[in-house]
Amino acid sequence: MTSKAVQPGFNSSTAGMIDPVSLMRIKSMELRAKVIVEGFWKGIHRSPYHGFSVEFTEYRQYTAGDDPRYIDWRLYARSDRFYIKKFEDETNLRCHLLIDHSRSMRYGSIGYSKAQYAGTLAATLGYFLFTQGDAVGLATFDDQIRNYLPPRNRPNYLRRLMLALEALPDGQATDLGPALQRIAQMLTKRGMIVLISDLLASIDQLESDLGCLCACGHDVVVFNVLDPTELSFDFGSPALFRDIETGRDRYVDPASALADYKRKLTEHLDKVASICRSLGIDYHLFTTDRPFDLALLDFLRGRIHRRKNIRRRGGSIGRMNA
Repeated sequence: MTSKAVQPGFNSSTAGMIDPVSLMRIKSMELRAKVIVEGFWKGIHRSPYHGFSVEFTEYRQYTAGDDPRYIDWRLYARSDRFYIKKFEDETNLRCHLLIDHSRSMRYGSIGYSKAQYAGTLAATLGYFLFTQGDAVGLATFDDQIRNYLPPRNRPNYLRRLMLALEALPDGQATDLGPALQRIAQMLTKRGMIVLISDLLASIDQLESDLGCLCACGHDVVVFNVLDPTELSFDFGSPALFRDIETGRDRYVDPASALADYKRKLTEHLDKVASICRSLGIDYHLFTTDRPFDLALLDFLRGRIHRRKNIRRRGGSIGRMNA
């Protein structure tokens, strides 16, 4: 169920691959995200995926006769090659990072919590998109939207976004419905919505709530973040377990509960994946020990695949529409 294998184009010798445990020692969220993104760029340029990020941002290589005013000098500094943006007149992406701040996100068995991993993942995606010139916003939720920053791409706004992502979750129980419904009401312009959550809540209305966002023209991406022990249920001896969200205690013998637990969790995750697949939503299941480089790679693969599908259908061929 979990995918710890290194993806093609990235291997143990890739410069960009950094262990999440090491990254979590960096206190500044902005610096953490910068290290991940810069390491990712280095890994891309040393791998068979050289040029992959260029395809994502819709550049083409400079040729004689092109107007040099449109050369991207920042991309030149990273790649040592001249590239020109293909579609200068396209509106940049508006991305909303929707982050679960419920109590269940506080759990962690490997030195940091799901919330810290989710925040770093959001910071990585936000940092990457912001440096591409896209507008990035943030909403945190538990059983309702708690904090909201509208998408912007202005000087110093990235810093404000990163500070908000450093906040630890102080919410109550997870309820996806009100949060997704409220976001659908708030957003009057089409954009991308990146949902990052453990999704350990009722999903009875998930299909209709996500479907509403898709019907409004939003491009939705889901990152299902779980701690490794939540997948393996690798607890050695019987113990008293406390539900983080309800506070209720329950005595559990892991050995006798393992088969039933895994069956129910597998059914839950399969249902979430099936819902996303039916709606055309990119779904990624991640454990909190997986390198962030791979999350960024999966994210970009999904964007490129979606754009190519739009081209086949005769839709817009520019950058991802907002």
